[in-house]
Amino acid sequence: MNIFGIIILIALLGEYALNLAADILNLKALKDNVPQRFKGIYDPVQYEKSQHYLKTNTKFGWVSATFDLLILIVFWFSKGFYWLDHWVRSHGWEPVVTGIAFIGILICIRSVLAFPFSLYATFVIEERFGFNQTSWRTFILDRIKGVALGIILGIPLLAGILAFFEYAGANAWWYCWIAVTLFMLFVQFIAPTWIMPLFNKFEPLKEGEFRSAILAYAASIQFPVKNVFIMDGSRRSRKSNAFFTGFGRNKRIVLFDTLIKQHQISELVAILAHEMGHYKKKHILIGLCIGFAQTGITLYLLSLFLHLPALFDAFFLPQPSVYAGLIFFGLLYTPLALFLGLIMQMISRRNEYAADRFAVETTHDATALIRALQTLSVHNLSNLSPHPFYVFLNYSHPPVLKRIEMITSHGHGR
Repeated sequence: MNIFGIIILIALLGEYALNLAADILNLKALKDNVPQRFKGIYDPVQYEKSQHYLKTNTKFGWVSATFDLLILIVFWFSKGFYWLDHWVRSHGWEPVVTGIAFIGILICIRSVLAFPFSLYATFVIEERFGFNQTSWRTFILDRIKGVALGIILGIPLLAGILAFFEYAGANAWWYCWIAVTLFMLFVQFIAPTWIMPLFNKFEPLKEGEFRSAILAYAASIQFPVKNVFIMDGSRRSRKSNAFFTGFGRNKRIVLFDTLIKQHQISELVAILAHEMGHYKKKHILIGLCIGFAQTGITLYLLSLFLHLPALFDAFFLPQPSVYAGLIFFGLLYTPLALFLGLIMQMISRRNEYAADRFAVETTHDATALIRALQTLSVHNLSNLSPHPFYVFLNYSHPPVLKRIEMITSHGHGR
């Protein structure tokens, strides 16, 4: 164990301990009584069920995280990386093909080990709490489609990164940055119309009272309502959600069909107003630009560490390589990734508040947004009293009570 090995091991154990501490604090923060804002909305029995749901998922997360950590450490210290590297090199392939094989095998091993946990989460936990709508056929087909997409999109990207760092010398990191940025833009452009429809059906908002209400609202803020779609989320889960995806003429606001069934028209307009707020406030564009900048920083740091012999010594590899360096740098990057993730989540939570304000100010109906947030929380068995440290570490959205408090503190709602 050299300094790199020690740093990586401490980072892995530290992240595990940090998440464990946050989980414990989050469980201790659970409150027996339904919060005042949800009295008469959250049935006491359903509220107790939501707490049981949180406890079950938290404990399952401990098992999964512990298993992942132990497998990585055992594989590392039993010289698994060394033996895999020795095997792929023995075939005499050129470096890029060797790298794809090395990384591909690691991904396959990780996927196989994660498969039972995914099965249990879907068909035991989600089933027990009444959320699961996924059939075995859909579950298997989703995995097959995911693998196919990984091959079609992931292998060319990986091959490009390996080739740049193998042959482009000192310029490799910014060549990669340009290539990865273009790839990200390409995926953002094709995802709404080509990738997402592989997994779900999307239908434009149909004629009716809801569409009329949306047309009137959208006209008031100059938003193209033709880009509002209904997704068959009920095909997999009873949970409800809405999201914004894509950009340019391919941008879409997507509502789950389960959402339509659970909310009044005024609440649905408020939810859509929130999503349109993200577009109007340029949150999607800003997030994309931050992602590009973060990618550039990561690739530059990668170029500094990629060929350091000590990094490979920490994993018992006598011969450095670009492909193994990508994996080992990813582990070394753990603390910085955690820090950058926290910043991104802070920005995301701030953006959610801003989108809420936009919705209230443009619909002039704070009560509808509050009701929508309450109904969503109850329907999805959301935790109403998360611990602040858990929120800081894990939440991309503010807790629902904080969002309602913000709306009322600005003189809206009751």
